[in-house]
Amino acid sequence: MASAIISGIKNSVIAQNFTIFGSEVNEQIAKSASDRLGIDVFFDNKALVKASDIIIIATKPNSVVNVIDEIKDYLNPEKLVVSIAAGVSTEKIGNIIPNNHVIRVMPNTPALVNLGMFGICKGVNATDKDIQLIENILSILGKCIIIDESQIDIVTAISGSGPAFFYQVIENIARAGEKLGLDYDKSLILATQTALGSAQMVFERGDKTVQTLIDNVATKGGCTFVGISEMKSQQSDKLFYDVIQKTTSKANELGKN
Repeated sequence: MASAIISGIKNSVIAQNFTIFGSEVNEQIAKSASDRLGIDVFFDNKALVKASDIIIIATKPNSVVNVIDEIKDYLNPEKLVVSIAAGVSTEKIGNIIPNNHVIRVMPNTPALVNLGMFGICKGVNATDKDIQLIENILSILGKCIIIDESQIDIVTAISGSGPAFFYQVIENIARAGEKLGLDYDKSLILATQTALGSAQMVFERGDKTVQTLIDNVATKGGCTFVGISEMKSQQSDKLFYDVIQKTTSKANELGKN
């Protein structure tokens, strides 16, 4: 995810406004990342913090507290700290660095193809100006919404975990086509392009509801109507509610650890 953010900024119109550094404690990996991304990569977190105004914490969640504790003495109050680690609250970070502005972001992997989704919330001491800055940067990689931190577990379930759910749906549809006699690769292209086009039509629906889009395809008595009726009889709405509800609960549970 850090690589996606770095690459997105470097390839954007705002690249000239930023000097980007990275940090990796393994010197060999740091050298490899530097060559791959075209930036200076330190193998000392403290050196990175000294050189930076915005620090993005992109470690595994169980490493966040240790990293923050390591760099806390080098964080003056003017430095903005942004965490993209799942399950780590701004309160937990703020307990270690109470004088810094802290923002929390829930990204997702489609940022790798500039179609990411980012939920952004204001944490300790953060201002509206801080939020606007981060939104402007991350919008290069997709879309952003501003949320309250109390809602971030829902965002984690819908967009953070969501790519895997959509992959599963696409795979299931493609495999259904295969079982009915269509070549799998062709079936996968059909399912994938249809998902992509349908998502774009939702964004461009104007004042139409999603239900209207469904009704426009599912003419009563037609083949699509039969398919939608089968989804309803199988309670697809309950299935997806349960998926999101259970994922949200798990995200909440992880955040308490």
